[in-house]
Amino acid sequence: MDSILTFVGHYWWLVFPLSALGGSWAGAWRKAAERRHRRRVELYQLKNRQAEAEQSSRAEVQQVLDAHDAVNRRWLDYELDVGKLIDFPAMTDVREPLTVGFLRAKRDADGLRPAGTEPPAAARLAEYRNAVNAFEVAFDVAEREARRIRDSKFTGPERDRLATARKLLRIASDAGSTPAERQTAYKRARRELDGLIVLPDATTAALEARIAVALDAGTSEDLPRP
Repeated sequence: MDSILTFVGHYWWLVFPLSALGGSWAGAWRKAAERRHRRRVELYQLKNRQAEAEQSSRAEVQQVLDAHDAVNRRWLDYELDVGKLIDFPAMTDVREPLTVGFLRAKRDADGLRPAGTEPPAAARLAEYRNAVNAFEVAFDVAEREARRIRDSKFTGPERDRLATARKLLRIASDAGSTPAERQTAYKRARRELDGLIVLPDATTAALEARIAVALDAGTSEDLPRP
């Protein structure tokens, strides 16, 4: 203990530089702690911004998906209703440039539709959005034209065949008709439409499903296929 006191007595002047050094260390440690805190705050803010950006992207993708589905539903209304196709035959007439245009636009939009759960890259999303917009516009134009011309491009005898097909399909779908009457009406309706309107596979399947509901299993198996 005496030796320590003797050392302090001889070297008392070291107290000042050591104090300064200790203060310097404390200051450096404080600054390092502040830098670590700032980095943690910046990292937290960055993660929040990334999460917000991802959420915005997901919402944007969903908006485009909803728009795509809305146009598909409008087309499905025609595909599943042969009566509408008879009333507006241009919607399935591939000789009509506007019809071909919207079918191609649909194919393009369907091909670009995101398949996974992760939002696509911004460029890919923009491409998909443009395709959906083009599909919607092409469908609007084709539908307006189909409703405008209706069956005006058919001859008088052809329009008579379309009218007959409408009546026969009502009989084929009528629960009050006998199975034999439905079968006969369906076959005759298909003959009347042959060469006039091309029914998509989905249209034929939906029509036959409605007719088959009222038929027993043995009879429904005899429904003719296109």
